[in-house]
Amino acid sequence: MVGITDVARRAGVSPSTVSYALSGKRPISAATRRRVEAAVRELGYRPRGDARPVAGGRTNVVALVLSSSADVRAPAVTECVASAVTTARAHGRDVLLVSREGDADGTEGLRHAADAALADALIVTDVRARDPRLPLLRALDRPCVLIGVPAEPDGLTCVDVDEEAAGALCVDHLAGLGHRTVALVGPPPRGPAGRAARGVAAAAARAGLACSAYSCEAAPDAARATAGRLLRARPAPTAVVVHGERLVEPLVGAFGRLGVRVPGDLSVVALRPDPPPGTDGIPATSVTQGTQGTPVTTVTVPSGARGGRAVELLVRRLAGEPVPGLTLLPPRLARGATTAPPGGGPHRPPGQPSPQARPSR
Repeated sequence: MVGITDVARRAGVSPSTVSYALSGKRPISAATRRRVEAAVRELGYRPRGDARPVAGGRTNVVALVLSSSADVRAPAVTECVASAVTTARAHGRDVLLVSREGDADGTEGLRHAADAALADALIVTDVRARDPRLPLLRALDRPCVLIGVPAEPDGLTCVDVDEEAAGALCVDHLAGLGHRTVALVGPPPRGPAGRAARGVAAAAARAGLACSAYSCEAAPDAARATAGRLLRARPAPTAVVVHGERLVEPLVGAFGRLGVRVPGDLSVVALRPDPPPGTDGIPATSVTQGTQGTPVTTVTVPSGARGGRAVELLVRRLAGEPVPGLTLLPPRLARGATTAPPGGGPHRPPGQPSPQARPSR
């Protein structure tokens, strides 16, 4: 179906110019109006009649645009949507969830939300550094907030978690305990993982710590191989930052099988999204050591809160208030039982048990 963005592209103008040319709400030059009218005729565009603004030209609806690649069952996505809905309701607004099958980058969903004029403002999720939706986002004739930060955010309103600060907070905690050699273990340093890695490296440099990084999948075999590499390193780390909740259990388990105690020989900090509701803000991450579940020292990033903050920014923009171009939500440290001052001395080679380790049965 032909939309207003298609007409704008054919006429070489912005979607808002097409809207003004067709509605007569603002003066448009005769030449521009002729180009728009010609594009309308060539494409067979018909304005949609399904938008029903309330009095004053407002729908009191915020469109939340998801890409089809987003897993709506994933906790971070679910919490982001729930946060947006809760915050919008508090401001007397509804949320329209827009997602189209096969729309991997979210472009078609964004065009649909813009063309239908069903919402006063839009929230666009999963924004990447080189996002194909950026030209359309810059041409929109209504307020928009991006969840994620593109490489060139000038002129856009963006909200995200502060992954760099989260990585730095992990290292600052370990440095405060006296650790001088740390390692980061997690996914390849791209996107959020890359920002976290930069935070870890920067904080380590400021504190004068030796720092290394290891890419590792959240699988037992990969965790075992990475644990062995860590313990063979020279100098061997006395503390590890694990990026990703699913990697914590297999990695700590691998250390245990190599005779390394946590935190007696090696401290572990997990970097992960915020916990789900009902946990009173306390991370539920734990690892099994012996028969006991050990709460992990965790730095959380409030991924779910991004939806609510995006709605707050849109409400302010609709009211004509200035908003910052970039909003980064800060991380939080929850102290568990997997970090302590370094006290185990030099690490033993893989396979050599700790003198304090219990014999296996």
